[in-house]
Amino acid sequence: MTVPRRPVAQKRLTAAQRLRQAANLANGSTVLGLAVALAARTRISRGPRGLILASGYRLRLPVAGAFTLGNVVLCRCSSAELLSRPALLGHEEKHCTQYAWCLGAPFLPLYLLAAGWSLVRTGNPGTRNPFERHAGLEAGGYPAHKTRRRPSRRPRTEVEV
Repeated sequence: MTVPRRPVAQKRLTAAQRLRQAANLANGSTVLGLAVALAARTRISRGPRGLILASGYRLRLPVAGAFTLGNVVLCRCSSAELLSRPALLGHEEKHCTQYAWCLGAPFLPLYLLAAGWSLVRTGNPGTRNPFERHAGLEAGGYPAHKTRRRPSRRPRTEVEV
């Protein structure tokens, strides 16, 4: 017989974490994240450092295994699996801070523009996306140096037969 484990006590939030939490609540991005989590019928739980984990996300878009809206980290895996991947959780936490810096909703079009730019330049939405680069490409599962091959700019010459 196994004894149920008690949840690990949450550490007190730092001043920066409390500020981020308050900013994302005030700018509405965390409320949007909770609304999406509820609409997608995820399991919501309290995460570390003021994050809210919404596990079991099953909607088609976005395609990512995890993504962030405000202080809400939505993931396709279980909360336990996400917590066992500290690099990925740290990556998503940096996106939470980016929402606070961008005052909430403006982050979404800025991110989409940056992802589109990266997609055109490299064929990958994260490789040249400044938001993903700041959050850590490898931790987010993005290749660091993928670039599309550009056509040569030298003039073509006709081959004599």
